[in-house]
Amino acid sequence: MILYIVRHAWAGHYGDPEWPDDFQRPLSAEGRERFAAMADVLVARGMVPTMIATSPLVRCRQTADGLAEARGSESQLVELDALQPGSDLEALVKWTVGQAKEHEEIAWVGHAPDVGRMTARLIGQAAWIRLAKGGVAAIRFDDEPEPAAGELRWLVTAKILGC
Repeated sequence: MILYIVRHAWAGHYGDPEWPDDFQRPLSAEGRERFAAMADVLVARGMVPTMIATSPLVRCRQTADGLAEARGSESQLVELDALQPGSDLEALVKWTVGQAKEHEEIAWVGHAPDVGRMTARLIGQAAWIRLAKGGVAAIRFDDEPEPAAGELRWLVTAKILGC
């Protein structure tokens, strides 16, 4: 199976008085537009998650919606508390194992620094991988997903894709 780990796209600034509840802080207009262009390119190049799990925070949900829209009606979308800041990798892996029976490609949409740490742990590194805003890592598993069992296939940013 392939697991895509996605950092939410460009959002309003942390601490902006317009969004005193950080859970409600949305993507910026540029962030929505730029990630939509990026998602279109990735889908055209074969990124086809049929299940997209997202943090329930607005900026992640909007990023996940952008990916689902690029995929058309072929993707299911679910919010998981385990993807909130301070992500629960064990719970996410357990959930993904259950989903992998029906879905060959799954995406998680979350927050930094969690997405970088989870990517590193899944490929067996005691390091931190930096995912830029809107960045996507593709990890392949021969069997069920578990820490240190994945192979990093690619990691891409909007800048690399020209978006």
